[in-house]
Amino acid sequence: MSPTIEELKTMALKSGEILRAGYGKVHQIEMKGLTDPVTEVDKLSEEYLVSTIQSHYPDHAIVAEESGLHKGTNGSCWYIDPLDGTVNFSHGIPIFCVSIAYAENDDIKLAAVYDPLRDELFSAEKGKGAWLNDRPMKVAGSTELIRSLSVTGFPYDQKSPEMQRGLELYKRFSLNAQACRRLGSAALDLCYVAAGRMDIYFEIQLRPYDIAAGILTVLEAGGVVTKFDGATDYLTKPISIIATNKHLYPQVKNLIQEG
Repeated sequence: MSPTIEELKTMALKSGEILRAGYGKVHQIEMKGLTDPVTEVDKLSEEYLVSTIQSHYPDHAIVAEESGLHKGTNGSCWYIDPLDGTVNFSHGIPIFCVSIAYAENDDIKLAAVYDPLRDELFSAEKGKGAWLNDRPMKVAGSTELIRSLSVTGFPYDQKSPEMQRGLELYKRFSLNAQACRRLGSAALDLCYVAAGRMDIYFEIQLRPYDIAAGILTVLEAGGVVTKFDGATDYLTKPISIIATNKHLYPQVKNLIQEG
């Protein structure tokens, strides 16, 4: 049995209530790495999502940021980030969301991303479109890189080769696009591309739960999403992706592959 888009939207809204209730309070912060925090709100949100999915779909696998892989038996898998933008959240910066995707045999079918502070629910269903609340979404029609707004993020390991590569690409897009932003939430970055707010998203060293839902929203909004090398096996490592429109895609890919 497969879920419906309405089920994902309901879960995203309820998880968002947990995030909204915890926002602006003093948090119990643990560090998963030198710069990678987790709060009690991340855990509460994930506990709600995992328990809800398991109660309705006990044979489905779940890949969750905090608790890892929950094995399934039938090729169905959920990718959940209970609080995407934890660094922002823990500092009181209002840019974060909950991200939920459902896939069958690595084919992403449903997505819901909810920003509880703006009450913006981004959703998508394969073959049926993408929406912001109840309005259809479409990627921007930008054709010139120099007039395009780009957005990216960076790995948590500040001393890694991937960080250095990310900084080089940030510089490259800052000099060749209209501007390059770093907002701190990969799921929202992708949804902003789907909604036409951003023209380009690129990032190195992602995890499936970071981007599974956002990828479907961009695709269903008429955009293009690939790995840096053009591959579309989005959920298998290594994951470094481009999301933009069909006009900008060749320019973006060429800029990333220079040097």
